[in-house]
Amino acid sequence: MSREVSVRELRNHTADVVAAVRSGERVSLTVNRMPVADIVAHEQQRNPWISSSRLRAIVDEAGADPQLLADLAELRASSVDEP
Repeated sequence: MSREVSVRELRNHTADVVAAVRSGERVSLTVNRMPVADIVAHEQQRNPWISSSRLRAIVDEAGADPQLLADLAELRASSVDEP
């Protein structure tokens, strides 16, 4: 359950609300007692891109699936209409 905070309360007690969010509390912002937004702690997002050297290391560590080529050949045979 989140704590409800009105726009007026947010304006008058911003530091308290920010402190609550920093501590992990979820705050629901209300206007005329109707929820309009949720204020939650920021989560650092991971960069989806990795360097080519790191990708090569991952591939080298994991290795290829020895059955992959056979699976692909089977799929190709079942999904391609040959004349």
